[in-house]
Amino acid sequence: MTSQTYSVTGMTCEHCARAVTSELRALDGVSDVAVDLVAGGTSTVTVTSTGSLADAQVAAALDEAGEYRLAE
Repeated sequence: MTSQTYSVTGMTCEHCARAVTSELRALDGVSDVAVDLVAGGTSTVTVTSTGSLADAQVAAALDEAGEYRLAE
């Protein structure tokens, strides 16, 4: 198992965190998602999976969940 941590913008509430968690858990190999929500700021999302995920995969899942983006 591997864990990767991402900085994510656009989340403002628990509903946002649940949407992001749901979309990321749908990715192949993902077993757990933990969100440290910073409402209106840059939140931290840790994804545990069987292998490394490409940033493009994560960005696509965030986009599918709503107006969430990887922080640059």
